[in-house]
Amino acid sequence: MLLETAVPAATIFGSEFLGTMILILLGCGVVANNLLPKCKGNPGPGSLQINWGWGFGVMFGVYGAYRTGGHLNPAVTVGLALAGKDLAPGVEATAGNICLYIIAQFLGAFVGAIIAWLAYKQHYDEDCDPALKLGTFATGPEIRNPLWNTITEAIGTWVLVLWVIISGFTQGVTIGPLAVALLIVSIGASLGGPTGYAINPARDLSPRIAHAVLPIKGKGGSDWGYSWVPVVGPTIGAVLAALTYIIFWH
Repeated sequence: MLLETAVPAATIFGSEFLGTMILILLGCGVVANNLLPKCKGNPGPGSLQINWGWGFGVMFGVYGAYRTGGHLNPAVTVGLALAGKDLAPGVEATAGNICLYIIAQFLGAFVGAIIAWLAYKQHYDEDCDPALKLGTFATGPEIRNPLWNTITEAIGTWVLVLWVIISGFTQGVTIGPLAVALLIVSIGASLGGPTGYAINPARDLSPRIAHAVLPIKGKGGSDWGYSWVPVVGPTIGAVLAALTYIIFWH
């Protein structure tokens, strides 16, 4: 039997970049539609609509990045690698490939946030609480406690990454993107209340950087004091998910 040809580096980068860009465009877009003045979604159904918006954003992002397994998330990439899995068919979990995935994810998220801002540019120009404008880009806690906020992010990411690691044994490929979308909705509805469930370092840090550099009227600060939590928490969750898989399934 012939081995499957390795996926070229340019394809890896382009796939994860495009998929993550779609995810952030649709995810930040649904939050903007709910929070920004004069949008047709404001006032909207609130968190449930946002959960579904992010879920569908993940689903279509995964389809866009099908060549590389649709990670769209450094925590997923790290979790699969630590669990001893290939990153995707034809993509071994080498240090180079892991770095390529993560760079593409962060850059795709940055561009996706900029495109979402362009779509809502006139609404960002309206007078609005700066915290709401930041909230369309990045997450923030309802009760600020770095330790417990990090724990919340770690738990949500643990659920996501563990499911990704074991899902190949429990379902067909054809329903994968829809299944992960429903999982994202479930995590948001069940665990998203305390922090807004970043569960993805690229999802939070790259849009936060976009918020900092874009010429947004009356935007206020980018809350860099909190920015490490949606990076560290998901990273811990990914490590714990890999360890859980190794202990119970490997």
